[in-house]
Amino acid sequence: MTPLPHDDLGAGPALLLLHAFPLDARMWAPQRDALGAVRRVITPDLAGFGRARGLAPRATLDAHADDLARLLDALELPRVTLLGLSMGGYIALAFAQRHRDRLLGLVLADTRATPDTAEAKAGRGASIAKVEAEGVASLAQTLLPRLLAGTAPDEVRERVLAIASEQPPAAVIAALEAMRDREDRTPVLASLDIPALVIVGEADALTPPAEAEQLQRALPRGSLAVLDGAGHLSNLEAEEAFNAVLLAWLDQSDV
Repeated sequence: MTPLPHDDLGAGPALLLLHAFPLDARMWAPQRDALGAVRRVITPDLAGFGRARGLAPRATLDAHADDLARLLDALELPRVTLLGLSMGGYIALAFAQRHRDRLLGLVLADTRATPDTAEAKAGRGASIAKVEAEGVASLAQTLLPRLLAGTAPDEVRERVLAIASEQPPAAVIAALEAMRDREDRTPVLASLDIPALVIVGEADALTPPAEAEQLQRALPRGSLAVLDGAGHLSNLEAEEAFNAVLLAWLDQSDV
């Protein structure tokens, strides 16, 4: 099977970054630039998204996690530190459950371990219907106020909207279904006796700081960083603070 399209920059301990929904690896540009000077930074497009639009969309988060294991095999990387933001965090937890021995460290940003509530499941269904009726760009416009804080710069808003609007409808719908049907990964957290960092935007309306605190408490070696003023896509809204927190944790954790 063809490995996921990806960027692979820098040298040293490897850090693999998993993008949010409904974006692709381009969202990690601020981190590639800052971290690539001191780390090996790998940023794949998940199947169906971005440069991976030629791959069949995955029906489950587990399937995405297994794609990552195959990518590590292709790169001859036995172990890696994994960072997932939002949907990327859901996939990172699926990877932790299925491929625990391949993790050196784990970073969960603006995400949760619990499954969708009934209300959230209904919202996924409404989003699927919107994509089917109006297209991905319409959904992206609807999601934007929840993805970013009200203070986010126009340049960030335009970048997020442009990347999201380019994603294939089939990939977006499959991801919505996979997130809607995901299992509760909370029991996985206690088994992860590895360095772990939870990052959250102070103004994240989708996965607020209270949920990040729950993640941190459940992780045996978890740390927490709350980024002032940032919303759900905290790596883009507070890129300097995000990078500083991440670099400090990587150095302190020796991963």
